[in-house]
Amino acid sequence: MGVSGCGKSTLGALLAQTLACPFLEGDDFHSADAVEKMRNGTPLTDEDRWPWLERLGSAIAGAKADNGVAVAACSALRKIYRDRLRTTIGGPVRFVMLDNDRDALLTRLGNRPGHYMPASLLDSQLATLERPLPDEGAMILTTDMPAETLRDRVLGALR
Repeated sequence: MGVSGCGKSTLGALLAQTLACPFLEGDDFHSADAVEKMRNGTPLTDEDRWPWLERLGSAIAGAKADNGVAVAACSALRKIYRDRLRTTIGGPVRFVMLDNDRDALLTRLGNRPGHYMPASLLDSQLATLERPLPDEGAMILTTDMPAETLRDRVLGALR
């Protein structure tokens, strides 16, 4: 979880590959209307996000049921979004928040040609972000190291 450009997709794909399980890219579950909104620089509202979270959570639940484990990349910016995902998925869910400073995130966003999420929405995501509370049991990692190192830290914590 984390704001756009933090490395969710890269780390998620590495984790899924190592765990030999499905990887679900949260961006793929947005409606065409939501994607168009973001492409036009308009931040999503809670009303835009609820159906997306339901679709993604249901897909994760299905992948978990079929494979025992699944990895997903999802912004999950607010606690209520993470709670909705936990409820929809059912069973154990672990969140890993990827964090970095605004300048580093802007640099990363500038290196993603063709993605619908413009860098202009980063500040709205940072304003919306609710860092996980201690009782959520989330792991927080700063993305200032190679993705393989982050993967190894996550796997070590999961074990």
